Parts: sequence; structure tokens; C-alpha cells
Amino acid sequence: MEKEELKKMMEEISKISYIRPNEVPDIELYMDQVTTFMDQHLEGTKRYSEDKLLTKTMINNYTKNDLLPSPVKKKYSKEHMILLIFIYYMKNFLSITDIRSLLHPMTEMFFDGKGEIDLEEIYQEVFDIQAEHALSVAKDIVKKADIAKETFAQVENEEQREYLKKYAYACLLSYDIYMKRQMLERLIDDNFSDKKEK
Repeated sequence: MEKEELKKMMEEISKISYIRPNEVPDIELYMDQVTTFMDQHLEGTKRYSEDKLLTKTMINNYTKNDLLPSPVKKKYSKEHMILLIFIYYMKNFLSITDIRSLLHPMTEMFFDGKGEIDLEEIYQEVFDIQAEHALSVAKDIVKKADIAKETFAQVENEEQREYLKKYAYACLLSYDIYMKRQMLERLIDDNFSDKKEK
């Protein structure tokens, strides 16, 4: 992967949208307002412009599947919004069952002011540790690109060699995701799930 191509990729990654804790609305919202808010704040996470980030059907399914408490008089609170943000990020790599396993205890312990701390504080702390970790993730992405750049030196055909280097990079990134997903699923199975037969 060429330096300029990698630099462009890293710039795009740095622009990925996320919702800061102070941006989560502190008022109750109707469904249309929820989807509009998410669309506006997570626009940068779309792969294609026509992609839907969060639809009414998705939100209704999250409620039916016990990932999200029901709205009160069709209105979603700040706590609902925080849970929806967590769901949005997790749904890209976890099953609905796994997300429910992770979030159900949180809803039971902290939703609606039940816990020692509130969901806003939880979101703030998780947001802070992720922000601190972002640089090391970016460095790891660059390191993998450097490793892939050194592969397939024996291939003389330039077009084939460049394809294989990019393929090696894709494999390194895929393997990283695969390993982390395996660890995440094991964490869920051992600590959050009713299914502990593994």
C-alpha cells in the first residue's frame, strides 16, 4: 500500500463520526427525531450514501427483542439514546442475542436511575477510554500496512504484486477482527450469557 493511499485512509478513519456525550439530547424525542439525530451525527460511518443508519423498523425490533426498553408515550429519553448508540456500534459485529446479553444487565441495573451511577456517566467513561485508545488503534493499522508492504517481493509482475500486498493487508485486518470477535464472544459467553456450555 502506497504512503499516499495509506495517509488518505487514515484521514478518512479520523473523520469517522461518533457522538460525544454532551451531544446526546437531554430531552425526550419522538421516533422521527431519534432517526434524524442519528443520521446527522453518524453520517460519516456510512459506507455508501444510500445506507440507512437506523430505521423505525430497527428501533421497533430492538424493543421487541429486549435490547431497548419501550418508549414512554412514544418518546425516547436520553437513556434510550445512549443504549441505541451502543446498539448501533455493536450490531456491526455482534448478534442480537449477544447484544442483548451485554445490554440487558445494564438496563436492569442502571436504566431509569436505578444504579449507583447513571447511563450518562457510563457512556462518558466508555467514550473517554475509547478516545484514549484511538491513537494506538491507528498506529496498529499503519503497522499492519507496513508489514503487508513487505510481502510478495518474489512476484515480479507489478500488477499481481500490488494486488497481493493489498490482499495481505486485508487478511491482516480481517484476522485482527476475527481474533477480537472471538475474544468478545468468549467474554460474553463466560460473563453475560445464560449459555455457558462452551
